Amino acid sequence: MKLYNSIGPNPHVVRMFIAELGIDIDTVEVDLLGGENRQTSYLAKNPSGQTPSLEMDDGSFLAEITVICEYLDEINGYSDLIGKTPQERAETRMWTRRIDLQIIEPLANGFRYSEGYEIFKDRLHLIPEAADDLKAIAQERLTWLDKQLDGKDYICGDRFSLADIMFYCFIKWGTEAGQPLNPENINVVKLLDKLDALDSASA
Repeated sequence: MKLYNSIGPNPHVVRMFIAELGIDIDTVEVDLLGGENRQTSYLAKNPSGQTPSLEMDDGSFLAEITVICEYLDEINGYSDLIGKTPQERAETRMWTRRIDLQIIEPLANGFRYSEGYEIFKDRLHLIPEAADDLKAIAQERLTWLDKQLDGKDYICGDRFSLADIMFYCFIKWGTEAGQPLNPENINVVKLLDKLDALDSASA
C-alpha cells in the first residue's frame, strides 16, 4: 500500500492513526500548495482532488479519512481506535460524524473563506462573507463538546479513538490558523494538551 500524503490536517489524521496502529505504510508526497492534487494524474486516483488517498495492493484507491482509517483498522484485526465490538464501532462513528460535521466543517471552511482565500480562490466556491459566522459556529460547538467531555478521559469515555485523533489534528491546526481555543472550555483544552503529548501527534 501507499499513502498519498501532503500538508494539512486531513493527512495528519491518517498518519497519526497509522502511528497508533503501529504499522508502516510507504508515503508519496503530493504538492498541495502547487496544485498537484488538481492535476489529471492525481484526479485519476482521487476524483475529489483531496489528500490523503490510499493506494491498495491491487492498484485501487480509497479516499476520505474515516474510510481509510476504518479500512486499515479492519485489515489489522480491529483496535480500540475504531472499536472491537459493534457497539464500540457505532459509538466511534457517531462521535467522528459529530466532530466532522459540527466542528471540523465550519472550522475548515471558516479558514478557506478568510485566511486561506488566496490559496483556494481558484479551486473552490468560496463565500468570504460567511467566514466569521462559520468560525463562530465551530466555537459554539466546541463549547457544546466541552460539556460532553465532563467526567470523560476521551471523547468516547475511557477509550482513545479516531474521534480524538480527528479532534486533535483539526483543532491543533485551527489554533495555528487563526481560530484559538476559548480557555473557558477547560475540558477541550485539557484533552488537546493530553493528545499533544502523544508520540503519534508528531506523525
